[in-house]
Amino acid sequence: MLKGLWMTAESEPRTTRSGITLKDYYGADEGVLAGRDEAPGQYPFMRGRRDRAPQTGSWIQRELSGEGDARRSNQQFHELLAHGQTGLDIIGDGPTGAQLDPDHPLAINAIGTQGVSVCHKQDFLDLLKGIPLDRMSVSASFPPLFFVPGLCIAAREYGFARAGLRGSTVLKPLYCETNGLGENMGFDARVRTVCDVIAFCASEMPKFHAYVEDTYFFSESGLNPVEEMALGFVEIRHLVREMLGRGVDIDSFAPRIVVLVNCGMEFFEEIAKIRATRRLFARMIRDEFGAKDPRSWSVVITSHTSGLTMTTQQLANNIVRGTTQALSLVLAGAQAMEISTFDEAYRTPTAEAHLVGLRTQQIIDLETGAAKVVDPLGGSYFVEALTAEMEKRIWHMVLDIEARGHPRDLDESGWFRQFFDDKMRRHLQQVESGERPLVGVNVHRIVPESDTLLRDVSERKIRPYRQRAQAVRDFRARRDQAKAGAALRSVLAVAEGTVNLVPPVMEALDAGATMGEIAGVIRMAYGEPYDPFGALQPPI
Repeated sequence: MLKGLWMTAESEPRTTRSGITLKDYYGADEGVLAGRDEAPGQYPFMRGRRDRAPQTGSWIQRELSGEGDARRSNQQFHELLAHGQTGLDIIGDGPTGAQLDPDHPLAINAIGTQGVSVCHKQDFLDLLKGIPLDRMSVSASFPPLFFVPGLCIAAREYGFARAGLRGSTVLKPLYCETNGLGENMGFDARVRTVCDVIAFCASEMPKFHAYVEDTYFFSESGLNPVEEMALGFVEIRHLVREMLGRGVDIDSFAPRIVVLVNCGMEFFEEIAKIRATRRLFARMIRDEFGAKDPRSWSVVITSHTSGLTMTTQQLANNIVRGTTQALSLVLAGAQAMEISTFDEAYRTPTAEAHLVGLRTQQIIDLETGAAKVVDPLGGSYFVEALTAEMEKRIWHMVLDIEARGHPRDLDESGWFRQFFDDKMRRHLQQVESGERPLVGVNVHRIVPESDTLLRDVSERKIRPYRQRAQAVRDFRARRDQAKAGAALRSVLAVAEGTVNLVPPVMEALDAGATMGEIAGVIRMAYGEPYDPFGALQPPI
């Protein structure tokens, strides 16, 4: 029998995922209502960024999208927008995230299967064709040094002003190489490229959120909410220090910082995590880093609900999980979200799963009334106590990690990798032992022969878009080789210095260079191999 399924022994404390011991009930104990005098829309913003709630549509409702090539993904975007989606969130495939072109020998079996394949200028034009970029928020999980120039090129070609572009791009320089989303660049190159993107957008794209701290991707390795936010704050603090070291004014970029959190199944702890994060961020950015603009103190919170909680068993259960997680995000005041869909454990979403995820958000918005009041759980003895305890534990862990050394040293010594490996192992052990119940997996199981609901939809395979490899080779053959080569040499020269890389990367894309080629010459500038896998020779 699953340990603790029906009852917990009196001697065994009940705890949250982060190990916080829970009482049987909560009252107005001393210190529990530390935030009782705080109000939404006011520093330190624990209760929310704004003090007024709209009748509907208080968050951007979107579903993660992108598969196959840019044209297929563009069709997917338009289908979602026709169903009432209010923003775009695009994910690149494995090779795109790794900054490898589709014709790289290691890319062939992954092209377009876990997201959209993008590598050159025409891809961005095909991807964003017909999208109203002057009023549609476009967010992307691509390498930011390529998404921002590609978005700017598409906006220019389709007649939209760069300064009016809205959306965001995910930055993940500290942990990507140790957590399965490697960009195949060294630490200094990764940090330099993301800081260049932040600086460029601060001056050229004032409505664009150039810095999304994506705690989602690394927390999916089994981190609990305290660990997730502690690592997120370590990365935020490092990049803020880097920007200040460049002489960039904190108030020129801090108002556009976003934290993209995970949202798991520990309902109240996830709400408390978001509330604690807002208060911690406000105090840190104002008191430690000297931000003067109140907009800098109020961090934007968005979320992707946990894919790790989605199972291949009893797929309909995943709809319930996504709904529960989405409701906690609404009650916590998230500004945007995507729900991991019922087929998450198998693939990027099918059209049917996309629609269920989007309709779930719309039902919560239009039918439940959950978003009609800002911070509806504010003042709850339990939620306030949990928020205070989360805040204390997150900050203690931030200071502990920073005391261990510079993030570069922790990265290169393997400390981060070991940290993530340990948490993955812990998660597996908790599921296997039954310490962490998963309905349909380690409790309330049914025989596979009866587990058929939604399976025909979820098990549809996405075939690799292998034809993309030859299409990219043909693209290179048609381009002006001299112009592309000159642009790549310009990127190399700038990468060897300190000038911002975004403009020359944009020029290189315009000249017909590909993402893999541009990333390769940046690696060369940092003394790394052009191709991290040794299969290709540099084109210059």
